[in-house]
Amino acid sequence: MFDYIIDTHCHLDLIEKQGLSIEEVITNSLNNKVNILQNICTRLTKIEEILTYTRLHDFIYASAGIHPCNVAEEPIFTAEQIIQICNSNDKIIGIGETGLDYYHDKSTISIQKTSFLEHIEASRKTKIPLIIHSRDADYDMMEILSNEQKKGEFPALLHCFSSSEDLAKKAIDLGIYISVSGIVTFKNAVQLQEIIKKLPLEFLLVETDSPYLAPTPYRGKTNQPAFTKHVVEFIAELKNLKLEEVVHQTSENFFTIFKKAKKL
Repeated sequence: MFDYIIDTHCHLDLIEKQGLSIEEVITNSLNNKVNILQNICTRLTKIEEILTYTRLHDFIYASAGIHPCNVAEEPIFTAEQIIQICNSNDKIIGIGETGLDYYHDKSTISIQKTSFLEHIEASRKTKIPLIIHSRDADYDMMEILSNEQKKGEFPALLHCFSSSEDLAKKAIDLGIYISVSGIVTFKNAVQLQEIIKKLPLEFLLVETDSPYLAPTPYRGKTNQPAFTKHVVEFIAELKNLKLEEVVHQTSENFFTIFKKAKKL
């Protein structure tokens, strides 16, 4: 029975740039039983900086990928190049974050898709799970995921989910997990709350996406991994489940998908 929480998706480098001490952030995390963290890469040219945090503690892991909002500023990495990076360090347990973002800049859609497909191929070949960012791109995301899974399966999760119920259902039909962030605690997130209420706990993970999107009651403050506790508590109340059940299942789901991570 897992009795600790896992922050599936945080940005420790960006938290530090907000002025918080990393050791204080980690202490706060452990004091709230958030015992495993995954530090997410958004620029492959900065992968070494991301990996420095994994050397601080055994329970800190990393991903490798290019955020769709950064594709115009980053070189396009091929699947083979991404695979080479992933294979160079055992602490890299995920590929991403990658995906589609039509909210910030639609002029890069073509490059976003090219980059996304390379990340998918890297995940397919390595079975290292794909960490997907999807914003205002539900139709294209559903089409790409459906088509690509037919070419060969790959493990994946939709991170910081705040999209439509159609995308959530399509993802689960394809065996893709859903990661829930502090957005679900927001008062105006009624539609998202209704979606999460319906989704099977066996497909849910939790995250902060810190330093962004601090959950209630910390709205407006710098988010940090310790606050994953509030996401778990909210999901338990939302789905009328025991807190211990949500902690256990979301952590079990993490290890089911992120097979390179070690259980404590």
